Amino acid sequence: MGGQTLLERVAGSLEHFEPRLLVAPAGKYVQDGWQQLSDTRPGEGPLAGLETALRAAPPGWLAFSAVDLPFLTRAYWARLADAVQPDVQAVYGLDVRGRRQPLAALYHTSALPAVTALLDAGERRMLTLLDTLPGVALDWAQLQAFGERLYQNFNTPDSAGV
Repeated sequence: MGGQTLLERVAGSLEHFEPRLLVAPAGKYVQDGWQQLSDTRPGEGPLAGLETALRAAPPGWLAFSAVDLPFLTRAYWARLADAVQPDVQAVYGLDVRGRRQPLAALYHTSALPAVTALLDAGERRMLTLLDTLPGVALDWAQLQAFGERLYQNFNTPDSAGV
């Protein structure tokens, strides 16, 4: 897209954040400056990927994104970071319809026990995690200035609309 892979676009939006952890099957993706982590629960979805990243991250906040959200921007991530408050474990946005967006969010490493407990209980839904964590949700009015297509997800070239 625009001469970049989806991974390059998402990684570019996160270039000011540390640590830079890439959770994927070994050898599937490579991104300069990013530490490759193999999923500790392969095939169990993004919640398992978050668990892997939270385990590897130093204590503090972690920006977590799906690779198929290429319209995220540095300004978007900065706005989420500005919303961090004491005693919360997640900061995320709501789309134009008010739906929570857990795949473009900040998570505190203290959320790891909750993530692990959900996975051990057979739960795989990221939204269930948001139900269990104290969090801050930014509504669309606070985010739309960063792009009308922020949360446009696509898995095929046809769904990009570009």
